[in-house]
Amino acid sequence: MSIERRVRLVESLFYQLEQESAQFEKSSGISCVSGCGKCCTSPNVEASPLEFLPWAFHLFLNGEAEKTLIILKETHSATCLIYKPLSIIDKGRCSNYKYRGLICRLFGFAANTDKYGSLRLATCKIIKEGQTRNYNSAAEAITKGLHVPVFTEYYMQLNQIDFHLGNIILPVNKALKMALEEVLQYYAYRPSPDLKKRCL
Repeated sequence: MSIERRVRLVESLFYQLEQESAQFEKSSGISCVSGCGKCCTSPNVEASPLEFLPWAFHLFLNGEAEKTLIILKETHSATCLIYKPLSIIDKGRCSNYKYRGLICRLFGFAANTDKYGSLRLATCKIIKEGQTRNYNSAAEAITKGLHVPVFTEYYMQLNQIDFHLGNIILPVNKALKMALEEVLQYYAYRPSPDLKKRCL
């Protein structure tokens, strides 16, 4: 399957999630704190290269893929390269929000299945403590059937797009690096995509 086809399928999955997340946010009243980048600074964020394929393809189309790959090869930080801190107190933003990964889209507004098979909202301490009433109400509503995006369901759908790239889970910067390498290797001996066609 071509890179462009896989990118379109991943973007379609992201669009589906955006609709679900928006509905859950509206129903639950839970929202991220503006300017908060706490979860993005975690050194433990892991992702699959496939969820960053649209990001890598976007950089390739804009002539930034090779330069960014060099930066990733030289970086020793565990913090996501795309995250841009604005201060030393966990404030910041995603520098490429439109192309953020699946993990970034799920965390805070999706659930995991616990060992008993029940859905548990996976969100941060800041939301749990700062929006306690909404968090508790949403957690209870989920047990009564409130629809919430589910991590495993979305990662299973991602895997169906590309089983190999979707099943590799790496520290986020290694996932970014692999996504870029996938795009650059794909086009090493193929003509670059027709930008005019993509703009139509």
